[in-house]
Amino acid sequence: MRVISKEEIKKTQKAYDKSKTQLVLRRALNRNSLANIANNMETCQKSTMKFSIDIKTLKATAQKSTGRCWIFAGCNVLREIVAKKLQLENFEFSQNYIAFWDKFEKANYYLETIMELIDRDYDDRVFAHLTSRPIQDGGQWDMFVNIVQKYGLMPKDAMPETFQSSNTATMNQIISRRLRKFTARAQKLYKAGQKEELMREKDKALKEIYFLLNSCFGRIPESFKFEYVDKDQNYHCEENLTPHSFYEKYVGLDLDDYISIINAPTEDKPFNKTYTIQYLGNVVGGKPIHYLNLEMEEFKEAVLKQLKAQEPVWFGSDCGKAGDRSNGIWDDEAFSYDEVLEMDLEMCKACSLNYRESAMNHAMVITGVNLVRGKPNRWKIENSWGEEAGSKGYFVMTDSWFDKYVYQAVINKKYLTEAQQKAVEQKPIVLKPWDPMGTLAI
Repeated sequence: MRVISKEEIKKTQKAYDKSKTQLVLRRALNRNSLANIANNMETCQKSTMKFSIDIKTLKATAQKSTGRCWIFAGCNVLREIVAKKLQLENFEFSQNYIAFWDKFEKANYYLETIMELIDRDYDDRVFAHLTSRPIQDGGQWDMFVNIVQKYGLMPKDAMPETFQSSNTATMNQIISRRLRKFTARAQKLYKAGQKEELMREKDKALKEIYFLLNSCFGRIPESFKFEYVDKDQNYHCEENLTPHSFYEKYVGLDLDDYISIINAPTEDKPFNKTYTIQYLGNVVGGKPIHYLNLEMEEFKEAVLKQLKAQEPVWFGSDCGKAGDRSNGIWDDEAFSYDEVLEMDLEMCKACSLNYRESAMNHAMVITGVNLVRGKPNRWKIENSWGEEAGSKGYFVMTDSWFDKYVYQAVINKKYLTEAQQKAVEQKPIVLKPWDPMGTLAI
């Protein structure tokens, strides 16, 4: 390893002092944010909130201080069916209800996984990866499907938000600590050959977590009534509904018809192959994570087919890159850091994934697109950060940003080509637990 010499530092400092650009930059950055200095105002015009295909959707929702974006995005897609069927001006499912069962099932999934791997050293990479984050808010489309298929849905009025459901950090820390305590205790019991005591310890931990969820999220109603007022101001009420009967009557969608497609142009993920991720899930025995990797042109074609049919699209992306939250714009050309800082920061999508510069971290819904001679130049996004962000909660995503930072979309299989539908049936290649295609669930 080479040591940096004092002479080298002096030489570099001398070169810096000669640069007038760096002088101006230093003075500008003394009292201004780097993002404001690098902001490219010329990009604003192409990010206008006007679209040739614009699906009429309900007002934006708010996930508050949680990582439940994937739940909100899933609910936002499905609620449009209810709103259209009943002529509602606004409607929300209970995201709290979904989150309750997701947390409970994730705890069980973790406990079962630890017992499967119990003979490994605590610093084994897979074991350490699991214990580093035992419970979290994140999730994937297939995990959303698992909860809906097992537990159904209910309107928000039947199980509204609580302070804890909207602010999950402390609760997650407590559950994680309890799960880690089980892990430490379980390995000791296993080494001592006390398998029956190990099972009792697992049941005890799960029971305590269930109690905590009831206290934090509220008690789940066994049945509920559904009251609503339609667009003509007519009042309706149906009593004695269950989460499953509500779903069957007011949604009725076969979620198994929907396929997760991804765009991951890395060498370890050949296109037109399917993938899953080891030890990533929530419901034991439920639907595993399942992706079909497509080239970007085919990926967009499937998304466009669904939008043209007036069906919104659940998608996963890296929202931490080139975003303007206040104005509601995601544009990879919005900030000219390369020019302002005189640095070469460009990375291809594959390198960004391989070297952890980028990964999926947020799920939203595509509700529109602007086509110019049949090609998209911007997309309309329904976010879950409340109506205060962006344009009443809606954002614009440029097509070039889409190319770089969109990784996943959920498409009805009828919009896939025959070859793609056939490819979906392949046995999936198993990716490592820390693969960047799984980070939305962390």
